[in-house]
Amino acid sequence: MVIHDSRVLVTRSKQRCYTMVNMRHSILLVLLLIPMSGSGQEHKQIQVHGHRGARAKRPENTIPAFEYAISIGVDVLEMDLAVTKDNVLVVSHDPILHPPVCKGPVASAVIHTLTVKQVKEWDCGSIQNPRFPEQQTVPGTRIPTFDEVLDLAPKGTFEFNVETKSFPDHPEYSPAPAEFSRMLIDSVRRHKLEKRVMIQSFDFRTLVAARKIAPEIRLSALYESGPKDFVTLSHEAANAEIVSPEQHLVTLEKVVAAHAKGIQVVPWTSDTPADWERLIRTGVDAIISDDPAALIAYLKKQGLR
Repeated sequence: MVIHDSRVLVTRSKQRCYTMVNMRHSILLVLLLIPMSGSGQEHKQIQVHGHRGARAKRPENTIPAFEYAISIGVDVLEMDLAVTKDNVLVVSHDPILHPPVCKGPVASAVIHTLTVKQVKEWDCGSIQNPRFPEQQTVPGTRIPTFDEVLDLAPKGTFEFNVETKSFPDHPEYSPAPAEFSRMLIDSVRRHKLEKRVMIQSFDFRTLVAARKIAPEIRLSALYESGPKDFVTLSHEAANAEIVSPEQHLVTLEKVVAAHAKGIQVVPWTSDTPADWERLIRTGVDAIISDDPAALIAYLKKQGLR
């Protein structure tokens, strides 16, 4: 035993060395795979939707906001629609005009009670929104019509994410859901932008109507609170191709289940790196943000754009 001791020690030492190397390789492989499979990143490009254009930087839902968003490279312009008394689609999040978003000849006014000419009397660029200290005012900016926004299409290949502001508890704020959807789709078809438009809404009645009128246009189910999974939401919203939940409702499990059914997940409205990182790890397809320029820069640093 003593005679063969040195050779035995050498053989055992080599075996331990090979084992340790193999273990290191295995551990490294696991460490490399875990972040990718668990985060949903897989080097997938995350699309960026400019919320109301880019309201962190420009007056919301205005041509200056949309032009700014286009200039910094957004994938999608997100916006909201209201309807005037004389049945013109205009771009506004609130059905009631009031400061700080807009100022006009009276303290406040319901858009659906005004003609488009009266709506154009309101200045929606002179007052800085106090929630966004970096927002640049653009005095004299008017509420654009939907047609005026769609006229921006030749400026790029970006898409339009258009919300019908329809309120079941306030039917006086808008046309009936089916009529609202028909007006929107008529405008989209006039501009021949069916492939570049998606219709989103909290009021699924407008999505059901849109599916019947224009099955070729994508739908997005907006969702604010509750325990429902994303697949169920899609089914309730005329089998919407997209589910758009409030960002804190997003989990990896819900996203994986949605993707298994071919449903995209596009959360709103996320404005901080911590939230962006959390959403990226769940594997979302896009993020809606008030500050799309900052989000694009962040994604580039992560190699996701």
